[in-house]
Amino acid sequence: MSTNRPTPLSTLRWLTVAAALAAVPALAKRAPAGIPQMQQAQQLVVVTTDGWDDNQGTLRTYVRKGAKWTLATAPIAVAIGKQGSAWGDGLSPAQSDGPQKREGDGRSPAGVFGVGQAFGYAPTADTALDYHQMQASSWCVDLPDSPLYNQIVDEKDVGAQAVAGASEHMRLDLHNDGDVRYRQGFVIEHNAQAVPGHGSCIFAHMWRTPGEPTAGCTAMEPANMVRLQAWLDPKRHPLFVLLPKAEYVRLQHAWSLPTLTAQATP
Repeated sequence: MSTNRPTPLSTLRWLTVAAALAAVPALAKRAPAGIPQMQQAQQLVVVTTDGWDDNQGTLRTYVRKGAKWTLATAPIAVAIGKQGSAWGDGLSPAQSDGPQKREGDGRSPAGVFGVGQAFGYAPTADTALDYHQMQASSWCVDLPDSPLYNQIVDEKDVGAQAVAGASEHMRLDLHNDGDVRYRQGFVIEHNAQAVPGHGSCIFAHMWRTPGEPTAGCTAMEPANMVRLQAWLDPKRHPLFVLLPKAEYVRLQHAWSLPTLTAQATP
């Protein structure tokens, strides 16, 4: 004769609560981590593309008004790496699902990054960013084994041997038949720790011809670059975001990203 008895209702409730509590750590592991620097940021430059392998995108700028992000200027067209984008090393948590940025892969780093120094050909520029005039002897070192990897240096200071083999001349106009691309730009702070092989010399800069893809930078119409550089204010802790749209939607809440909108608020 069976002696099984129905489980008391109170026991069932306890088991349900225990199961829910046990699931919390697993859920926490699956939830995307946030970005502390986003809470300080009052300016955002946001670039989105249709997918990992797309080399054309849309750039939007946002300002924070209270707790809300507001579109600052109308969206503009940009070109990114000729092979698209890949997860970079920035302020955002590392992501394993998707391509990973590596030196020479022709991809722009995806994620959230600090905005670094501005640079250009002229002695001065209309910008509040820390501006540096590039010289004929200025290079960005793209050699993974170099102690100067991912740094802009002057050959006069570091010596010719230190930049031997580097390919990033910072005065493209002097080295490449009047090339305008680095006439004005700024550093996107990818791989700030200079991990060898993780990618270097990532900038926002002018494009040479409309829509021409880059080796990993973000390029735009020259007048738009001038306006963007003038708009950026280090006192407002600007950040640079680049993501394929699907990743943007997936991470928007966790990373406190603004809603993508088509028109600026009057």
